[in-house]
Amino acid sequence: MKLLLLEFLFIWYGLMTTGVSKNHSSRPDVVNIGAIFAFNSTIGRAAQIAIDAAANDVNSDPNVLRGTRLVVHQQDSNCNGFTGIVEAALQFMETDIVAIVGPQSSVVAHVITHLANELKVPLLSFSATDPTLSSLQYPFFVRTTQSDAFQMDAISELVDYFQWKEVIVIFVDDDYGRNGVAYLNDKLAERHCTIFYKAALPPEPSRDDITDLLVRVALMESRVIVLHANPDSGVKVFSVAHYLGMTMTGYVWIATDWLSSLLDSFSPLESEIMDTMQGVLSLRQHTANTKRRKNLLSRWSKLKKEDDNGNVRVNSYGLYAYDSVWMVAHALDEFFDDVGAITFYNDSRLQDVDGGILNLKAMSVFAQGDVLLKKIQSTVFEGVTGPFQLDSDGNLVHPAYDILNIVGTGSRGIGYWSNYSGLSTETPETLYLKPPNSSSADKKLYDVIWPGQTTTKPRGWVFPNNGQELRVGVPYRVSYPQVVSKEMGSDRMNGYCIDVFTAALNLLPYPVVYRLIPFGNGHVNPNYTNLVEKVSSNEFDAAVGDVTIVMDRTKIVDFTQPFIESGLVVLTSVKEHDSSAWAFLQPFTWEMWAVTGGFFLFVGVVIWILEHRINDEFRGPPKKQLVTIFWFSFSTLFFAHREATVSSLGRLVLLIWLFVVLIIQSSYTASLTSILTVRKLLSPITGIDGIVNSNDPVGYQVGSFAEKYLIEELKISRSRLKVLHNPEEYARALELGPNEGGVAAVVDERPYVELFLSTKCNFAIVGSEFTRSGWGFAFHRDSPLAVDMSTAILQLSETGDLQRIHDKWLMRSSCISESTEIESNRLQLQSFWGLFAICGVACFFALLVYFIMIVREFLRHFSQKAPETPEASVSSAGSKSGRILQSFLSFADDKQEDSRKRSKSGKILSAARNSMNIENET
Repeated sequence: MKLLLLEFLFIWYGLMTTGVSKNHSSRPDVVNIGAIFAFNSTIGRAAQIAIDAAANDVNSDPNVLRGTRLVVHQQDSNCNGFTGIVEAALQFMETDIVAIVGPQSSVVAHVITHLANELKVPLLSFSATDPTLSSLQYPFFVRTTQSDAFQMDAISELVDYFQWKEVIVIFVDDDYGRNGVAYLNDKLAERHCTIFYKAALPPEPSRDDITDLLVRVALMESRVIVLHANPDSGVKVFSVAHYLGMTMTGYVWIATDWLSSLLDSFSPLESEIMDTMQGVLSLRQHTANTKRRKNLLSRWSKLKKEDDNGNVRVNSYGLYAYDSVWMVAHALDEFFDDVGAITFYNDSRLQDVDGGILNLKAMSVFAQGDVLLKKIQSTVFEGVTGPFQLDSDGNLVHPAYDILNIVGTGSRGIGYWSNYSGLSTETPETLYLKPPNSSSADKKLYDVIWPGQTTTKPRGWVFPNNGQELRVGVPYRVSYPQVVSKEMGSDRMNGYCIDVFTAALNLLPYPVVYRLIPFGNGHVNPNYTNLVEKVSSNEFDAAVGDVTIVMDRTKIVDFTQPFIESGLVVLTSVKEHDSSAWAFLQPFTWEMWAVTGGFFLFVGVVIWILEHRINDEFRGPPKKQLVTIFWFSFSTLFFAHREATVSSLGRLVLLIWLFVVLIIQSSYTASLTSILTVRKLLSPITGIDGIVNSNDPVGYQVGSFAEKYLIEELKISRSRLKVLHNPEEYARALELGPNEGGVAAVVDERPYVELFLSTKCNFAIVGSEFTRSGWGFAFHRDSPLAVDMSTAILQLSETGDLQRIHDKWLMRSSCISESTEIESNRLQLQSFWGLFAICGVACFFALLVYFIMIVREFLRHFSQKAPETPEASVSSAGSKSGRILQSFLSFADDKQEDSRKRSKSGKILSAARNSMNIENET
């Protein structure tokens, strides 16, 4: 019947309107506004005092409204949605109300806003925090408090700060609760967290309702509980939770700002109530510590006596209610300056309704409601809560919250949250003066005293105590029983992986009941990807065994820390190496030999050129000089050259060349030693590149991810791959070789290959490991058990227990020490081209500098020669150039001291000739 009545009311108001105007003067003596809230509620008691105080302060201020008296008509909504609409809202609509402060409840606001839209009366709600009220559906709704969208953002960042991944939300199942939880879910998802369970309470829950709900919550694994309720329901929840032992060590309770409002209004509460919420975290809307706020708080005791509201203290909602009245006053002041008159008109269609008891024809529409709404939305002033201003989305600027920790008889602040810089121990007002900082490394809160009077951060998760076993899928392997195997005639599983799993479970701080379920038919190794998919599809709760952590699997499940390193390697056959008479040539390829020999000669020639003019050891007959070049070049290989270098350029070239020779000689020695001592490959495959570039068949272990890797990553044809089931098939296929129905190599993970090599000495690993991964245990996505097991595995590693388990099952025999990895590649030119390049550049640089120096000396020498005779001057240009080149070569071949003497003799002879010419002329 209530819904039918509301629908009738809205349909009636949807008719076209015409009316009769009621005109007032431009600045009336009295302007009426309304206030709707629950007088007997936690928020309402403080709001009533604050609204009365605000109205008195407005009327006492000559700078506001200037001659117009503000009258606030208050209506009690009695915390009931329907009563709040019919009794309060309709009574207001029968009077000339220009604005309404309220409603207090989000539930009432959702409905009464429709009436406000029709009658064009702005609603300024100081406590309706439902985020969906900000939509375009409610244009006349003005929120003068913080939206729960910001509160839920603060809670999600708090959860992420303490590194929890799942939370349980207990909420009142109405518009306020549902919509707030929806926003929390979105904010948690942005930080890769989730709501594990949504526990809905009826709007007025009984103790039995709460008990049934909390019993279900206690059986779940998450221990982080967010309580989004009203004060009455919230206190009941904590009372029952305390009775059930859910406020002790290990639990985390985060209450929304209803709890801080209760404590601020009635602190200290009774000790029985405070005992139920020790260690709880709560949020409180942050208000700046302004002078106006201090003044209001100092007058609060006197205001309480005047209103006879008992021992009620101010809370943040009361402060916002005070500022809401001032916001209306400032907006009306500007309205009167710009518009002047307040005009209402009646709807003629409502006057045609006779015989009704709702008196609809008495309702009037505020003609200038749109104008006043815009004035309110643009109002900016300094309120008791700080700067009071709406942004473009209709939210108060600078949303922020205090983070409180309930301890003893009250609360202590551990930090702040703002949408400007997130969590911090600095006040938001301080942070607003700095550049915004969203770095997670700078997030900080003070220490928290958690439930149970402990400062140790709760893990936030326990193994569920619901009597259900953890279903653990274990691969039923056929080969390599040391890794994991099933005992004959029973369901018992053992092996290396099982021992690691049980050892890690024993380190957990809570018991885990589990059951190992074999996965596979026992005839061939199972497909491990299928095993992981069964964990993702909830057929298994976990997968334990030699499960390799690869990218595709991490997309559907969570893995623990790897408990053993594993990567793909290439296995092939070897035989003992028979050294040949020409084994000393094998370390280098023929290109390497050719380039090395060429550089020996090249460096010898360069040294000869640089030393020829100044060093007697590099002079003499041509035959002797040629022998000197060859001897000097190749003697540097043993650092046994006898000829000393004199020139700086020669020494530079020789120093660099000797360094190159040292590297080449050391590499040659190491390679030759390896060739003469290691075994020889029977297969041409020398590593993963050999597999890719050849057409020979390749083996892999059944069920291994190696098949998919070879096909999809290395693009190897499926027809080349041959599945092998056990180590005996490995050995047989490799011994047969690719030409007799076997394989050229086997690609498998290192732990299996090492087990194989521990008993098979005619095989070896070639090349290097070409993937990097490990074995881990798989769990559901976002499972906290994966995190706890990872911590346990790290603890096993640090204590050495992990290595002892490894040695127990995977201990190598003496055979494996002989099966060292083989790298049969000869030394290539590409490994040394950098050294040769450096040496070549140094040689060319030295020759260039030497050529410039010798040319300069020759030009100086040539210019000092006697001038040519007239007969010589008529010679051809070609013969002249030939003589110059011949002279240059002769000059370059001469020893430097002889050329200097010749130059000096030339100068004396030239001077003598000049003297004789002078005498003849005289």
